[in-house]
Amino acid sequence: MSLGDDTGRTRTRLPEAGGDPYGGARRNGRSSSRSLVTVVGVVVLLIAAIAFANRGGGDSDEEGGDSPKAAATAPTGEKPVPAGAAGIPAGFAHNRQGAESAAANYSVVLGSDEMFDKERRRTIVTAVFTPDDAAARQGDLDAAYSNQEFLANIGLDKNGKAPAGQTFVSRVVPVGTKVTAFSANEASVEVWYTSLFGLSGEGSTNPVTESWYTTTYQLQWIDNDWKVVDFQQKDGPVPVGRDQKASTADDMTKAVEEYGGFTYAR
Repeated sequence: MSLGDDTGRTRTRLPEAGGDPYGGARRNGRSSSRSLVTVVGVVVLLIAAIAFANRGGGDSDEEGGDSPKAAATAPTGEKPVPAGAAGIPAGFAHNRQGAESAAANYSVVLGSDEMFDKERRRTIVTAVFTPDDAAARQGDLDAAYSNQEFLANIGLDKNGKAPAGQTFVSRVVPVGTKVTAFSANEASVEVWYTSLFGLSGEGSTNPVTESWYTTTYQLQWIDNDWKVVDFQQKDGPVPVGRDQKASTADDMTKAVEEYGGFTYAR
């Protein structure tokens, strides 16, 4: 999902409206959604953690100085981060691993359907970004996520709600992370992820589709936790799709309702 700005500094692309793989019209909302979102000024991705209780692991940037190899998916020995304010993960370790975990967790919450709820969005932004950046972005994000034309294009009402009988899906699933720069108080972390976005249910004109992105987060160590200062998003890498039959509207709705999402603490 993403939003764009005219400065070239930061780019956040919100999801675009689509066609109906359940038997509806061909996708045709892409250009209108993208051009709509472009008018929002300097808007940066969403969210982070206000509280930072019960941090697990070491506090020094020297601890865990070597970034885990790309294939290192086994537990590292660090305690999973606790849920901070409003259930948003917080209390990341002051090392490279903690920065990677923060970036992955923030991707999940910033890409969630909760961003389309005004009060929840403000809680997320306040929790994820540094205080200065959160204050600077709230207005632009509110304007972007409440834009009536944009919401209509993706099938939601003026309050960001799905039509009766349909379920709105917006989920980010991190695949991997990579530290590209690290110091005691700053880190740059890339998160590669797949995104599910759309409306499940009979009659949906924007069925749930899959996209792939890589977002680079600029993080700062402040108030004993990693917080987002800025980010940039780009497409891919995109894998070759298998020849699998798309699920029915009923099956997709059941999956969304029955399978909860995850947080990602390395």
